[in-house]
Amino acid sequence: MKNTHVKHVLWLTVATVFISTSGALGKFIDMPIPVIVWWRSALAAGFLFLFCKYKKINLKIHSKKDRLTFFVSALFLGAHWITYFYALKLSNVAIGMLSLFTFPIITAILEPFFSKVKFDPIHLVLGGLVLIGIYFLAPDFDLESSQLKGVLFGLLSAVCYAIRTLMLKQHVTTYNGSMLMFYQVLILAAVLIPSLFILGTSAIETQFPYVILLALLTTAIGHTMFINSLNYFKVSTASIIASTQPIFGIIIAFFFLNEIPTWNTYLGGALIISTVVIESMRSKRKKS
Repeated sequence: MKNTHVKHVLWLTVATVFISTSGALGKFIDMPIPVIVWWRSALAAGFLFLFCKYKKINLKIHSKKDRLTFFVSALFLGAHWITYFYALKLSNVAIGMLSLFTFPIITAILEPFFSKVKFDPIHLVLGGLVLIGIYFLAPDFDLESSQLKGVLFGLLSAVCYAIRTLMLKQHVTTYNGSMLMFYQVLILAAVLIPSLFILGTSAIETQFPYVILLALLTTAIGHTMFINSLNYFKVSTASIIASTQPIFGIIIAFFFLNEIPTWNTYLGGALIISTVVIESMRSKRKKS
């Protein structure tokens, strides 16, 4: 029993590492951002379709209301990815990932607007800690600063991701996780087709290996493994382990992009990740 638990923890950690590669890959790939997201979505849709067929996962959507939810949430996923990649390009992997990782607290604050969950005043305190962490990431409030722009895009990405997650939350128990992800990236790929003609995709010849990694390793495998891990862990437990994503992302960026975070980044990151762990442990106690 203990060995089984250790194996599940190991696979969840591997999934977290795979998802963490999005930072370095998003920063490194040299193509227009909407085009990167199109390739990521289109290739991931292909991989996930084959996986669903192999596992004989039902791809039927039950109602028109669900189709509308899938479509709108896919748009928020696209906005999340595009703004996240802008955050990476404008600043660095550490700032981009840490700004994005404000999403658990943003989700907690927005959740009462999407469900019958009551607002918890402690979230204002945790939100305040996150804002202090954000201040350390960009202490000079200069709108011309690319670092501040990176933080703001990262925060916008976090808001989009939180809304998308809250919209899909009600469907997790009804539909398979891989099926949900398949329709998300399929819809996004269809919506972003015009970007190929407007911005061009000729650079794919030199960037294809890295785009494949982003679509297969980060998106299809990483996210599928993480969703499957929820069969063995509470969401709160998985969230605590997932909060190590920025740490893994910073390490990967250090080795592959030679990016060295500043002390301000370490301080801000520690505050942001601490709030995620506190909220995850609080939610775990409430459910136990």
